[in-house]
Amino acid sequence: MNDRQWLIAFGAGLVILSVVLYALHFLVFHDLYHIGIYTLGDIAFLPLEVLLVALVFHQVLASRDRRQRMDKLNMVIGAFFSTVGTQLLTYISNNDPNLDEIRPLLMVTDTWTNETFREVAKRLKRHPCRVRIEDVDLDAIKRFLGSHEDFLLRLLENPLLLEHEKFTELLRAVFHFNEELQRRPGFPGLPETDLTHLAGDLERIYGLLIREWLDYMRYLQKNYPYLFSLAMRTNPFDETASAIVG
Repeated sequence: MNDRQWLIAFGAGLVILSVVLYALHFLVFHDLYHIGIYTLGDIAFLPLEVLLVALVFHQVLASRDRRQRMDKLNMVIGAFFSTVGTQLLTYISNNDPNLDEIRPLLMVTDTWTNETFREVAKRLKRHPCRVRIEDVDLDAIKRFLGSHEDFLLRLLENPLLLEHEKFTELLRAVFHFNEELQRRPGFPGLPETDLTHLAGDLERIYGLLIREWLDYMRYLQKNYPYLFSLAMRTNPFDETASAIVG
């Protein structure tokens, strides 16, 4: 019996049981008046019951389910930053000619409030996120991303990413840049137009990566203080960063 047939049979069984119980009530007490009162009362309460079950309880369960999915998604984001993101952000930002303008803003601490994170996020939207492509060791980035290509591909295949468009866009940008690098046998002697193209790809990653990193730091501070502690000590914008607790 499939699910639909089972539900129909179950519903019919409940209706029949209700009719039998009402009939039993009448046979014992011979009182249609009270049967009518209680039946009408039950029917009158039915819309409220539907409201409670269909709306309130459903929303509570949906909210809980969404929180669980977001926790799992942030585990994926955490794996990305631990494996690729933090090191990539460190390298790219070190080749930002305007880094000194935002470095002091990104010294995240456990005293930051939601308002602090919002203000820094607004300031980052005005930051140009430029990269001195002539100073970038493209061979090193090619080797680094190439060694993590399978990891990036597995992240892209994760269905949880449907919940987070910005992070999906970041992964696509990183994956595209890696593909661009892997298709070039070498980088010395590249024409200026090609270097400009690669700079644009890298700057796209930089802009997405720095904002995603800030969001992730905010999430860790609020939900996982022990993970946030390590993230602060390995801040890619802190020149004195060290995982060692001093």
